[in-house]
Amino acid sequence: MTDLLDRLERYYDAVPRSAARAEAFGPLSLFVREGEGWPYYARPTLGWTGAPVTVADVERVRARQRELGVPESFEWVAETAPELRAAVEGSGLPVHGHPLMVLDPDAPVLTSTARVVGADDPALAEALAVAYLSFAEPGTAIGTAGPDELAAMTAQLTADGTAARIAGRIRDGLTVVAAAFGPDGNALCGGQHQPVGPVSELVGIGTLPSARRQGLGYAVTAALVADARARGVETVFLSAGDQDVARIYGRVGFRPVGTALIAD
Repeated sequence: MTDLLDRLERYYDAVPRSAARAEAFGPLSLFVREGEGWPYYARPTLGWTGAPVTVADVERVRARQRELGVPESFEWVAETAPELRAAVEGSGLPVHGHPLMVLDPDAPVLTSTARVVGADDPALAEALAVAYLSFAEPGTAIGTAGPDELAAMTAQLTADGTAARIAGRIRDGLTVVAAAFGPDGNALCGGQHQPVGPVSELVGIGTLPSARRQGLGYAVTAALVADARARGVETVFLSAGDQDVARIYGRVGFRPVGTALIAD
């Protein structure tokens, strides 16, 4: 288990570096995006052997995040940095736990009705939009956002350059997008994985709220896993939103290995 968590720590340190620079704060590293895109977070410094993290360390990072105008956000794994939670909470930030899950190497290959969406696919912006709408209405219950909201969000992600940015990452081999589609051809669920060498994390898997409870998240997850395996990825992992979502991933072959913690 220690070797597995070490592998994930190296991945967590590597994956933001394709679009961000790392600023050192002793036991913490703050990833600062270069250009447009996702505002990154702070996390434990890889390989740190100095003094344990303190509330003062966390507050120094938070002050820098405020200076940069980015969210005051921290992400880490409870089992590899057990002292960080007390320091973060001591600074006044709430901490949320999420099941950290890794795909069983012996899990069977599953067929899927979802497909990978390429950089030049007209459905790319829509495949991204469903996840944005899903996270705006978290949970697994059927929600309110439907086709009208999907059209509006698709237009927004096209206009603000988000779709073009992700298309660039697809071309560079940094991101893979998959989506499940309805009978009318509209995307109903989308998600991504981000390979770095032999490791990849599944992220941003979300279903259009009005289309939930049709097995679409399962289909997209299966498609992403199949793609990762075809690329030679040996370790596929994810952080589930809650235990209900974790049970869905368990059906695909993921097993819990720890707890991912997020503070913001």
